[in-house]
Amino acid sequence: MAHLYISAAHKTSGKTTISIGLCREMRRRGLAVQPFKKGPDYIDPLWLSQAAGNPCLNLDFHTMSREEIRESFATEMVGAGVGLIEGNVGLFDAVDLYGSNSNAELAKDLKAPVVLVIDAEGMTRGVAPLLLGYQAFDPTLNIAGVILNRVGGARHETNLRRVVEHYTDLPVLGLVYRQPEIEIVQRHLGLMPSNEEDGAEAHIERIRAQVAEQTDVDRILAIAAAAPQLPVPGPSLVIVGGAQPRVRIAVARDQAFGFYYPDDLRALVREGAELVPFSPCRDRALPRVDGLFIGGGFPEARMRELEANDLMRASIADFIESGGPAYVECGGLMYLARRIIWGDESHAMCGVLKADVAMHRRPQGRGYITLRETADSPWPRAGTAPGDIKGHEFHHSALVTPHPDWVYAYQVVRGTGIDGSHDGIVHKNLLASYCHLRSVGGNRWTSRFLAHVRACRRL
Repeated sequence: MAHLYISAAHKTSGKTTISIGLCREMRRRGLAVQPFKKGPDYIDPLWLSQAAGNPCLNLDFHTMSREEIRESFATEMVGAGVGLIEGNVGLFDAVDLYGSNSNAELAKDLKAPVVLVIDAEGMTRGVAPLLLGYQAFDPTLNIAGVILNRVGGARHETNLRRVVEHYTDLPVLGLVYRQPEIEIVQRHLGLMPSNEEDGAEAHIERIRAQVAEQTDVDRILAIAAAAPQLPVPGPSLVIVGGAQPRVRIAVARDQAFGFYYPDDLRALVREGAELVPFSPCRDRALPRVDGLFIGGGFPEARMRELEANDLMRASIADFIESGGPAYVECGGLMYLARRIIWGDESHAMCGVLKADVAMHRRPQGRGYITLRETADSPWPRAGTAPGDIKGHEFHHSALVTPHPDWVYAYQVVRGTGIDGSHDGIVHKNLLASYCHLRSVGGNRWTSRFLAHVRACRRL
């Protein structure tokens, strides 16, 4: 069970680029690469999944217990040649004063050696106290080596290597030169997703070539191979839906919508759903299905195409207004509004939700969210009512004037949601929320949604 953890001193150090390059190079060498991403993130996992050729699994302290994280990690690693975990933010950064939800704690929980990526632009001798401080801050953490990123040239490389080797005992595993050609375009929610970039495959190959040339991949693989073994997972305890009637669920998948957790999609299939992908941008009508799922994405970046496809907008509106069960998150909510307004542009959407959505310069909701379910939730409950529901939100959009007659499935305990107090608009058999859910930690939303779809089909 070879595995390692790619972290950094702070965000935007280039660890995603390094991780993409390593995943693709390890795959090129014939290894079955299993990528992971710490925290609630869709964009980095899209790139890592494409680079590795395997779906990237998220590991998140907010929505998962430590035991569930360990079990999920070990289960996903079955059959893999090497696992690569990409951290979020900095190695020791955490909301908790003692760092209980930090990258460092996750690396220790998974017994993963850490490769630290340092943005070395403008640095020489100053890199030494930084590395020494990181080593001394938590001596129980296995920092196994360092990759110096955004190196300015051969002279800069020589100086950096000499400093690290003289003052520290950390092996230099790579010095990656600053190269604009391998940078991934940034936008308001972070990196541009790979499902939007037409040249994503060529871009990944450019990254791989540079990372393979300027890092010691053999030594990195040796570090991963030396990681302690983790317990082999037992049989899954997840209840499958084989005895339930199968249902067909349309899932929006194109350049506008692509934010889905792969383990949630697998859960839907395991629980009796046939997933039918469709494109709100290109297809002319919904396929014949029992339910509809539209996840997040960047509809604002494709709002001209979405508006131009009036047949699809009408098809979705007809499905929902006729009582078709649907679940939409964030970008999907925006698509169901009357219009998306961004600066001087305004484009018509599906019009199911009687309000416009406006884009703002600053995030309107960002980070972890905690919700409390109301009696108006349309999904059947399994036994007793669930406790607080944990998810995440990250949106620059907001509904201009939420309708005063809207019914909500959730009260917001922490976060923003629709208006700071509510989230989860209920309209007929639709649930539309800014919150992104994940089917973990006791919140098996996938089985509840499918139960709702089956109940609607019986009506």
